[in-house]
Amino acid sequence: MAWLLVVVAGILETGFAVCLKLSHGFTRLWPTVAFAAFALGSFGLLTLALKKLDVGPAYAVWTGIGAAGTAIYGMIFLGDLVSTLKIVSISLVIVGVIGLQLSGSAH
Repeated sequence: MAWLLVVVAGILETGFAVCLKLSHGFTRLWPTVAFAAFALGSFGLLTLALKKLDVGPAYAVWTGIGAAGTAIYGMIFLGDLVSTLKIVSISLVIVGVIGLQLSGSAH
């Protein structure tokens, strides 16, 4: 269950990163409100998960999901540059996240 919280928190991290960009420096109301909601949800779920998980693997999985998700979202919806190197690099992040998740141990 704790790993599920980390995964959802990572997805919410993608949401807050995208909303941060869309807020244009916190000058647009609704993206700023969404940023705050996603950030609170993400940090809240990560905090709950860390009660049961080792901090290193959990934090790495959380940031990996957020980084890969944000990069993928940017390429699909925000017009970010798509390149072979970027896709390979995102794939390596995902493989690393899976490896870290498998290496994590619950208390």
